[in-house]
Parts: sequence; structure tokens; C-alpha cells
Amino acid sequence: MKLQRTTLILLLMALGLGSVVYFLESQGLTQRQESQENKQQIFTFTADDVRSLNINQGNLNITIEHSTSPNPPKWLLKSPVSSPANNASVSYLMDLLVQGKIERVIDASSNQLNEFGLDQPMATIEIKLKNQKNYQLILGKPDFNDRFLYAQTKNSNQADGKINVLLVSKDFSNAVNRELSEWQQTNNTPPNNQMPNSTPLPVPTFTPSP
Repeated sequence: MKLQRTTLILLLMALGLGSVVYFLESQGLTQRQESQENKQQIFTFTADDVRSLNINQGNLNITIEHSTSPNPPKWLLKSPVSSPANNASVSYLMDLLVQGKIERVIDASSNQLNEFGLDQPMATIEIKLKNQKNYQLILGKPDFNDRFLYAQTKNSNQADGKINVLLVSKDFSNAVNRELSEWQQTNNTPPNNQMPNSTPLPVPTFTPSP
């Protein structure tokens, strides 16, 4: 009986400890979710508000415009070549611009820009909206943990001369570091999933034996 009582006590203690761990993990998850929800967005416009994008990577300057036609393609590559744009590449970048949030804001002086890679940025994104408003996102180097990118917006200068340096998603690096061919629509798949025209094979004929 003493053994059974000891086992019961240990079982109750294990259940109690499990409940405490579950409660603490639930509280931590809720706090992380609330923290993520409370983070400020980089920009407040929507994808439909955008008229054009310019992505300057230093050695490659890409200009993309929103098509005015209701028919595909939705985005048009205007520079350095004129062609339909790769919708997947543009949409990936657009989602980051529209939904991206600021992880943290760092107060810095203008002579510290080189410390964040913002004096010679990885890329500069110019966004022009249909209402004639313009936005800019300058992407610097990764932070010391290699989890986020240092970034700066057009209106990041403060009244006291300080500059707001933002920590943003490192996915921006994947979104802008592309070859020209990756911004262009591929022609491997015919439109509307139609197979290309082909000459039908002749139907064999048979002459009955006499």
C-alpha cells in the first residue's frame, strides 16, 4: 500500500509539473504573438496602391510598372529591358514591402551609416504609388546575429540629426538579389496552359484485301 501511495504522489506531482510547464509555454507563446502583432509595419500602403518599383542593386537597375490592362501579365519590366515581369519574383518582394514589420529601431548618427552597411547599400528600393506619393527602403548588411537586415527609410531622419536604423526581415536579401532573367517572365509554359500548336499526325488508312 505504501508503494502505491508513493506512486500516486509521484504521478500527481508529475501532472502538476506538466500543467505548470504547459501554462508557462502558453503564456510565452501568447506574449510572442502579441509582440509580433504590436510591431510596426515598415509601410502602410497595399500592393494595389503601387504604380512602379525601382530596385537599384548597384550593378543592376530594375524598373517594374503595374500593368494598366486587366489581362495578364500584372507587372511589366520597363528597364533595363522591356518585357513581361516574373509575377512570382515581384509578388515575393511586394509581400515583404506591404506586410513586412520592423523588428527593432536603432538610433544612430549619420557618420555611423557605414557600420550598418547603409553608406554602400545592398539595394535601394524606390516605390511610387498611384496617388503620386513616393517611398524608399535602403537595405544594408545583416546584423551581428545574421537574422535581420539593417535598413533605412526615406523619412528616417530625426529632428536632432539622428537617424532611425531599422531591423527588417532578411528575406529582403533573397527578394532583391536576383539576376535580370529572374525578373523576366519565362516562356516555358504557354499561356492559359494551352499546348503549342502542332501538326496532327496522319491517320493510317487500310485497303481491304480483294
